[in-house]
Amino acid sequence: MPLKELFPPIEPHATGMLKVDDIHTVYWEECGNPQGVPVVFLHGGPGAGATPTHRRFFDPAAWRITIFDQRGAGRSQPLGETRNNTVELLIQDIETLRQQRGIERWHVFGGSWGSTLAIAYAETHPERCLGLILRGICLMQKHEVDWFLYGIRIFFPEAWETFAHFVPSNERRDLLSAYTRIFAGSDEARKLEAIRTWANYESTCSVLVPNPEAAQIHDDRHRTGLALIEAHYFKNNLFTPDSKLLDNIGRIRNIPSVIVQGRYDAVCPITTAHELHLRWPEAEYHVIADAGHSALEPGIRSALVEATEKLKTIRG
Repeated sequence: MPLKELFPPIEPHATGMLKVDDIHTVYWEECGNPQGVPVVFLHGGPGAGATPTHRRFFDPAAWRITIFDQRGAGRSQPLGETRNNTVELLIQDIETLRQQRGIERWHVFGGSWGSTLAIAYAETHPERCLGLILRGICLMQKHEVDWFLYGIRIFFPEAWETFAHFVPSNERRDLLSAYTRIFAGSDEARKLEAIRTWANYESTCSVLVPNPEAAQIHDDRHRTGLALIEAHYFKNNLFTPDSKLLDNIGRIRNIPSVIVQGRYDAVCPITTAHELHLRWPEAEYHVIADAGHSALEPGIRSALVEATEKLKTIRG
């Protein structure tokens, strides 16, 4: 069976900036059919921001597509801001946006960190979710953060050495604290270099087959949100207890859901998705045999488009 491709590029028919508190204003956009099936797209990172490509996972004739940049990310302001930036507040922002757009219930699409936020949102507001499409599962457990900081070197030793050797050798036992200090420092040139190093480390490790063009992030705005917000969440926003999202999975087991996971995902290893699958057998679970982490790897891209095509019939 041929792999499914993304839908053609589209432009938003509505955009705006939503002030969510005294510090943060988040960017949002709507695309597709204003009378279509509502879906909200939750980008990864945390802090990566959304891109025009993300609109293309959905049939624009069928879906009412809402996309927004989370606090501190992308086109939201201020860029890289970590104050008032928690999972609970992001969930609140999703609800504020849903109400502001006059949407009663919607599907939720999220990959990587977006899968974390999608599950957390759905467990908090299951009555608002028509369906879930999840990719590259992350549950923000400590061992997942430790894997990102150290374990990936098993598969990507060159990329990890570049990432780790950016900081002095005596600080490499705690890379997260080392990078956080640089991000909070006053040396703007070194801060930008650290941001680029962090972001390029993640993107390099996100593909199964090396692809220098696909593996590098060329936009410093994208890099800045990703590095600053991701480090902040890794240090300050782990769930308590560690298994919180798994423990509460019973709240969403009856929501139609599709999970797509690359077998060789080095950023969010398959063990987390497998554990989620065991706790949540009602969700469709698709392991893509020849894929890593990126949503744009051919097999993952195809499975996600297939999922949106299936769930577009569920209007609630």
